[in-house]
Amino acid sequence: MLIDHDRHLDTYLDQDAAQRIGGLWTLAPLHRVRWSTCRCGGTVAPPHGLPEDGTRQLDLVLLHHSLQFAPSRWKEVRGRLGPGRPQTVTLSGPGHTDEAVIDHEARHYRENRDLFHQHLHAETLFMTGSAKVFRDTARHFFDVARNGPGYVPVHPSYSRFCTELHSNDGILGDAREIHIEYCDQWDA
Repeated sequence: MLIDHDRHLDTYLDQDAAQRIGGLWTLAPLHRVRWSTCRCGGTVAPPHGLPEDGTRQLDLVLLHHSLQFAPSRWKEVRGRLGPGRPQTVTLSGPGHTDEAVIDHEARHYRENRDLFHQHLHAETLFMTGSAKVFRDTARHFFDVARNGPGYVPVHPSYSRFCTELHSNDGILGDAREIHIEYCDQWDA
Protein backbone atom coordinates (compact mmCIF):
# COMPACT_ATOMS: atom_id res chain seq x y z
CA MET A 1 0.00 0.00 0.00
CA LEU A 2 1.34 3.41 -1.01
CA ILE A 3 -0.22 6.37 0.80
CA ASP A 4 0.13 10.05 -0.09
CA HIS A 5 0.28 12.28 3.00
CA ASP A 6 0.82 15.48 1.00
CA ARG A 7 4.24 16.17 2.57
CA HIS A 8 5.57 12.60 2.56
CA LEU A 9 4.68 9.12 1.33
CA ASP A 10 4.19 5.93 3.35
CA THR A 11 4.62 2.45 1.91
CA TYR A 12 3.44 -0.64 3.80
CA LEU A 13 4.81 -3.90 2.43
CA ASP A 14 4.79 -7.55 3.40
CA GLN A 15 7.80 -9.70 2.52
CA ASP A 16 6.55 -10.70 -0.93
CA ALA A 17 5.56 -7.15 -1.89
CA ALA A 18 8.89 -5.72 -0.67
CA GLN A 19 10.75 -8.30 -2.76
CA ARG A 20 8.62 -7.51 -5.84
CA ILE A 21 8.96 -3.75 -5.52
CA GLY A 22 12.72 -4.16 -4.97
CA GLY A 23 12.83 -6.21 -8.17
CA LEU A 24 10.82 -3.62 -10.09
CA TRP A 25 13.06 -0.90 -8.66
CA THR A 26 16.07 -2.83 -9.99
CA LEU A 27 14.45 -3.25 -13.42
CA ALA A 28 13.31 0.38 -13.75
CA PRO A 29 16.54 1.48 -15.49
CA LEU A 30 15.87 -0.91 -18.39
CA HIS A 31 14.05 1.87 -20.26
CA ARG A 32 10.54 0.51 -19.90
CA VAL A 33 7.59 1.70 -17.86
CA ARG A 34 7.18 -0.38 -14.66
CA TRP A 35 3.71 -0.12 -13.16
CA SER A 36 2.46 -1.64 -9.93
CA THR A 37 -0.92 -1.26 -8.36
CA CYS A 38 -0.39 -0.57 -4.67
CA ARG A 39 -3.94 0.09 -3.59
CA CYS A 40 -5.72 -2.41 -1.38
CA GLY A 41 -9.29 -3.20 -2.24
CA GLY A 42 -12.20 -3.57 0.12
CA THR A 43 -11.73 -2.78 3.78
CA VAL A 44 -8.11 -3.85 4.15
CA ALA A 45 -5.99 -1.30 5.99
CA PRO A 46 -2.47 -1.14 7.42
CA PRO A 47 -2.08 -2.17 11.07
CA HIS A 48 -2.29 1.45 12.25
CA GLY A 49 -5.64 1.82 10.47
CA LEU A 50 -6.17 4.06 7.50
CA PRO A 51 -4.53 7.45 7.92
CA GLU A 52 -6.20 10.77 8.50
CA ASP A 53 -8.44 12.53 6.03
CA GLY A 54 -6.71 14.23 3.14
CA THR A 55 -4.57 11.22 2.32
CA ARG A 56 -5.04 8.84 -0.58
CA GLN A 57 -3.79 5.51 -1.83
CA LEU A 58 -1.70 5.56 -4.99
CA ASP A 59 -0.40 3.27 -7.70
CA LEU A 60 3.29 3.41 -8.59
CA VAL A 61 5.07 3.90 -11.92
CA LEU A 62 8.87 3.69 -12.14
CA LEU A 63 10.56 5.43 -15.06
CA HIS A 64 14.10 5.87 -16.30
CA HIS A 65 14.53 9.61 -16.91
CA SER A 66 15.58 9.10 -20.55
CA LEU A 67 12.04 7.94 -21.44
CA GLN A 68 10.77 11.50 -20.97
CA PHE A 69 7.29 10.11 -20.33
CA ALA A 70 4.60 12.72 -19.65
CA PRO A 71 2.55 11.66 -16.59
CA SER A 72 -0.39 13.63 -18.03
CA ARG A 73 -0.67 10.89 -20.68
CA TRP A 74 -0.91 8.10 -18.07
CA LYS A 75 -4.70 7.81 -17.97
CA GLU A 76 -4.78 7.32 -21.75
CA VAL A 77 -1.88 4.83 -21.73
CA ARG A 78 -3.26 2.88 -18.76
CA GLY A 79 -6.64 2.63 -20.54
CA ARG A 80 -4.95 0.96 -23.51
CA LEU A 81 -2.94 -1.51 -21.45
CA GLY A 82 -3.96 -5.11 -21.90
CA PRO A 83 -3.46 -7.93 -19.42
CA GLY A 84 0.29 -7.87 -20.03
CA ARG A 85 2.49 -10.86 -20.63
CA PRO A 86 4.64 -12.76 -18.17
CA GLN A 87 8.36 -12.17 -18.43
CA THR A 88 11.12 -13.85 -16.48
CA VAL A 89 14.15 -11.92 -15.33
CA THR A 90 17.02 -13.15 -13.19
CA LEU A 91 18.26 -10.65 -10.64
CA SER A 92 21.57 -10.90 -8.86
CA GLY A 93 19.88 -11.23 -5.47
CA PRO A 94 18.54 -8.96 -2.76
CA GLY A 95 21.89 -8.06 -1.28
CA HIS A 96 23.55 -7.06 -4.54
CA THR A 97 23.98 -3.32 -3.85
CA ASP A 98 27.31 -2.78 -2.15
CA GLU A 99 26.88 0.10 0.28
CA ALA A 100 30.65 0.70 0.22
CA VAL A 101 30.52 1.45 -3.53
CA ILE A 102 27.89 4.20 -3.15
CA ASP A 103 29.55 7.63 -3.05
CA HIS A 104 27.31 9.30 -0.47
CA GLU A 105 29.37 12.47 -0.41
CA ALA A 106 29.06 13.01 -4.18
CA ARG A 107 25.27 12.93 -3.86
CA HIS A 108 25.35 16.34 -2.18
CA TYR A 109 27.24 18.12 -4.97
CA ARG A 110 25.31 20.56 -7.11
CA GLU A 111 26.38 18.61 -10.21
CA ASN A 112 24.67 15.43 -8.97
CA ARG A 113 22.19 14.29 -11.64
CA ASP A 114 21.31 10.96 -9.96
CA LEU A 115 18.16 12.21 -8.30
CA PHE A 116 14.57 11.08 -8.04
CA HIS A 117 11.77 13.27 -9.31
CA GLN A 118 8.12 12.64 -8.54
CA HIS A 119 4.89 13.52 -10.26
CA LEU A 120 1.34 12.72 -9.17
CA HIS A 121 -1.27 12.15 -11.82
CA ALA A 122 -4.43 10.03 -12.02
CA GLU A 123 -3.96 8.56 -8.51
CA THR A 124 -0.47 7.39 -9.52
CA LEU A 125 2.98 8.31 -8.21
CA PHE A 126 5.61 8.55 -10.94
CA MET A 127 9.16 7.99 -9.69
CA THR A 128 11.64 9.10 -12.34
CA GLY A 129 15.38 8.72 -11.98
CA SER A 130 18.68 7.49 -13.34
CA ALA A 131 19.81 3.86 -13.43
CA LYS A 132 22.27 4.65 -10.64
CA VAL A 133 19.73 6.11 -8.22
CA PHE A 134 17.30 3.21 -8.77
CA ARG A 135 20.11 0.66 -8.35
CA ASP A 136 21.49 2.35 -5.22
CA THR A 137 18.11 2.57 -3.49
CA ALA A 138 16.57 -0.84 -4.35
CA ARG A 139 18.34 -2.13 -1.24
CA HIS A 140 15.76 -0.40 0.96
CA PHE A 141 13.03 -2.71 -0.30
CA PHE A 142 15.24 -5.81 -0.15
CA ASP A 143 16.19 -4.88 3.45
CA VAL A 144 12.50 -4.77 4.36
CA ALA A 145 11.91 -8.17 2.69
CA ARG A 146 14.93 -9.74 4.39
CA ASN A 147 14.76 -8.16 7.86
CA GLY A 148 11.09 -7.29 8.36
CA PRO A 149 9.69 -10.79 9.04
CA GLY A 150 12.14 -11.63 11.84
CA TYR A 151 12.40 -8.15 13.33
CA VAL A 152 12.41 -8.06 17.12
CA PRO A 153 11.48 -4.60 18.45
CA VAL A 154 14.19 -3.08 20.62
CA HIS A 155 12.16 -0.03 21.59
CA PRO A 156 8.39 0.59 21.86
CA SER A 157 8.65 3.50 19.42
CA TYR A 158 10.10 1.17 16.76
CA SER A 159 7.66 -1.72 16.80
CA ARG A 160 8.07 -2.54 13.08
CA PHE A 161 11.03 -2.75 10.74
CA CYS A 162 11.25 0.32 8.52
CA THR A 163 13.58 2.38 6.38
CA GLU A 164 13.16 5.45 4.20
CA LEU A 165 14.30 7.38 1.19
CA HIS A 166 15.27 10.51 3.07
CA SER A 167 16.01 14.06 1.90
CA ASN A 168 19.37 13.97 3.69
CA ASP A 169 20.45 11.08 1.44
CA GLY A 170 21.02 13.44 -1.50
CA ILE A 171 18.79 11.41 -3.85
CA LEU A 172 15.53 13.34 -3.78
CA GLY A 173 15.48 16.12 -6.36
CA ASP A 174 11.92 17.42 -6.37
CA ALA A 175 10.71 14.28 -4.61
CA ARG A 176 9.17 13.78 -1.20
CA GLU A 177 10.50 11.39 1.42
CA ILE A 178 9.20 7.83 1.31
CA HIS A 179 8.80 5.86 4.52
CA ILE A 180 8.95 2.09 3.82
CA GLU A 181 7.53 -0.13 6.57
CA TYR A 182 7.27 -3.88 6.88
CA CYS A 183 3.71 -4.98 7.55
CA ASP A 184 2.69 -8.64 7.68
CA GLN A 185 -0.67 -8.25 9.36
CA TRP A 186 -3.43 -6.06 8.02
CA ASP A 187 -6.61 -4.86 9.67
CA ALA A 188 -9.81 -6.00 8.02
